[in-house]
Amino acid sequence: MKNTALTHIHESLGAKMVPFAGYKMPVQYEGVTLEHLTVRNGVGVFDVSHMGEFYLNGENALALIQKVTSNDASVLTNGKVQYSCLPNVDGGIVDDLLVYRINNDEYLLVVNASNIEKDWNWISQHNDLGVEMINKSDEISLLAVQGPKAAEALQSLTNVDLKSMPYYTFKIDTFAGVKNVIISATGYTGSGGFEIYMRNEDAEHIWNAIFKAGINVGIKPIGLAARDTLRLEMGFCLYGNDINDTTSPIEAGLGWITKFTKDFVNAEALKKQKEEGVTKKLVAFEIIEKGIPRHGYDIVDETGEKIGVVTSGTMSPSLKKGIGMGYVPIEFAKRDSKIFIQVRKKAIPAVVVRLPFYKG
Repeated sequence: MKNTALTHIHESLGAKMVPFAGYKMPVQYEGVTLEHLTVRNGVGVFDVSHMGEFYLNGENALALIQKVTSNDASVLTNGKVQYSCLPNVDGGIVDDLLVYRINNDEYLLVVNASNIEKDWNWISQHNDLGVEMINKSDEISLLAVQGPKAAEALQSLTNVDLKSMPYYTFKIDTFAGVKNVIISATGYTGSGGFEIYMRNEDAEHIWNAIFKAGINVGIKPIGLAARDTLRLEMGFCLYGNDINDTTSPIEAGLGWITKFTKDFVNAEALKKQKEEGVTKKLVAFEIIEKGIPRHGYDIVDETGEKIGVVTSGTMSPSLKKGIGMGYVPIEFAKRDSKIFIQVRKKAIPAVVVRLPFYKG
């Protein structure tokens, strides 16, 4: 198990540590519900230093990104971020990722921790354009400071006007006295906030500075379990659960990041899928009665026949009801469709709903 630069701090705070994507990571500190609501209502800090960071440099950096990603990165200007995915040749997804445009010849790709090696090999395999690729994943720490009070908590640490930063933009500036820190108005919680990228050697100093600066707004450390419940309430896909090598972006409801204004890996097949329609779709559902859907539970119809499987499920801390996502045949994918979740021996009724679950 690898440690992040902050593992010793999490342990000293009494966090429950679990192995995740090859790292020893904090899954919770005080409890998932409490941590979840801290982020929804105030501000919390996640150590997500296990994520991967690749720098792509050179005049053909954009051309390579256009070739391997589904979204259209040509619309990015300096300081803009884009959510995208890496399609494979079989109709599935290699990974979902963020694309940061630093300048015309320099981009940063942020990928999922469990896919670092796979993504690196995939992009390298398509790099016949002479683009310089640098894997900085082991050198960079990443803190997600999330919640409606995030800007207030962090403002004293930088001259960047945090409140005026639009969603999905970033600045490279001095933060907590450290130069060249990436301050990004991004996150996977749906409650606003920032992601702060720094060198490993600066991580402990910046962590301490953030907690000192945010003391008056009740800032707290948050584990990965609450990150999962927060993203699920928004209907954000988790790689390995809701999307993987066999699920297409069209099936997963990611048509909005699949742009056919350019050519990219497997574009033709995905375009055909979009035009002709798909046979299954990722849907969101709410449990009508008591019960908690979990990853891997069967989705059945009213006769008890299996029609799908729950990809993500939990008891929503904000809504106090069971929520989940899963793939079902297209005839069950319409809003208000009734489906059933097999919880042990009982088929519990659920209804297909529009995302997000949490409306804020």
